[in-house]
Amino acid sequence: MAIVKWIGGFLGYMAGGFLGALAGVFIGSVIDSFIDESDDDSDNAYSGGNERQQQQGQRNSFFFSLLVLASYIIKADGKVMHSEMEFTRRFLRENFGDAAMAQGDQILKGLFEEQKRQGATAFRNTITQCCFEVRMNTTYETRLQLMDFLIIIAKCDGRVPQEELNALMYVAATLGIDSTDFESMYNMGFNYSNYGNYGNQGGQGSQHTATPPTYHDELEAAYKVLGISSSATDQEVKSAYRKMALKHHPDKVATLGEDVRRAAEAKFQEINNAKEIIYKARGL
Repeated sequence: MAIVKWIGGFLGYMAGGFLGALAGVFIGSVIDSFIDESDDDSDNAYSGGNERQQQQGQRNSFFFSLLVLASYIIKADGKVMHSEMEFTRRFLRENFGDAAMAQGDQILKGLFEEQKRQGATAFRNTITQCCFEVRMNTTYETRLQLMDFLIIIAKCDGRVPQEELNALMYVAATLGIDSTDFESMYNMGFNYSNYGNYGNQGGQGSQHTATPPTYHDELEAAYKVLGISSSATDQEVKSAYRKMALKHHPDKVATLGEDVRRAAEAKFQEINNAKEIIYKARGL
């Protein structure tokens, strides 16, 4: 019954094939716990309960899609680092809860085994199909948040090997994410304190050096976050900020759950920080 309800989400195609089988085996208890929670509110009006089930279907599909795509990113360089897995477990616990972490760990292990069985080329085809289905069944803002999570996972050990960067770019392009938006998100995290507990997990965005960043580095990163160059006019800066703020507003992903919304708020705050840095430098 839980799987039937989950298939009502935006990744119903996973009911068949390897991904569907994996979802059926490993994610059932996570979904059951969410449905049991919904049953406790049985006094709700039918329409309200139905809306909540639909939102939960979207959330569960988002969660599973994240795991599928994360498995591709993590193993893009041919190996699974212990630090990446530990970070991913912590990431899942902090964003989706203990039950999701336990199930997510099993799902990832199953995906790694399947990637080994299929081979890199065939598994990439699986990833391509997953991206196409996500693209067809989700909003652009949802895909931006999904991509942001993948970038955070890729950066967890303080460096992004070229193979992982290539994988990130491929997923972004296949999800239909604009290259400017991808560059913006990739250059976020210049100050990882915006991500709370992620702050000690690595890196200065794309600044993979041991030397402290300078004011010039900070300003250049701010321009990249807004998707513009330092030669942009004041009006172009203001326009870029408005566009980015609209795309990444936390309300756009509120139906995916409060934890996802909080992550979106961190991203939104970084866009605001980038704007303030640029405005201060220009005297705006």
